[in-house]
Amino acid sequence: MRILLQRVSRARVLVDDVVVGQIGPGLVLLVGIHHSDSEDPLRYCAEKCAHLRIFADEAGKMNLSVLDVGGQIMAISQFTLYGDSRKGRRPSFDQAAPPAVAEPLYERFIQLLEAIGLEVARGVFGAHMVVDLDNDGPVTLIVESP
Repeated sequence: MRILLQRVSRARVLVDDVVVGQIGPGLVLLVGIHHSDSEDPLRYCAEKCAHLRIFADEAGKMNLSVLDVGGQIMAISQFTLYGDSRKGRRPSFDQAAPPAVAEPLYERFIQLLEAIGLEVARGVFGAHMVVDLDNDGPVTLIVESP
């Protein structure tokens, strides 16, 4: 599993010019599912994203998690995170899970985040989406399962 995590002051996702999800301060998670992923990587990444200390405390140090600040999550499926562009001019997506495998794992990942106590908005799996966000910091990290 590979996640591109961005700390945001706000975010929304649109499908066909209709807002399907939005959040205030929190994290946008672009979620890539590997073809060999299972429950363990999902659990690891959910815990990691929920508890990363990347929000400022009263002293201005990154010491607080999204849980600590009462932030929200926007989770968006993103198979292109497993794009391999090392050869040729067209990326290969062989490492990404096919939709029939990826969608239930993406949904399970969201369930795990919600079980931790996070409010999760989402995009529409497999749809063409427009993601509109204000990156805060900017703070952008890659979270990967071991």
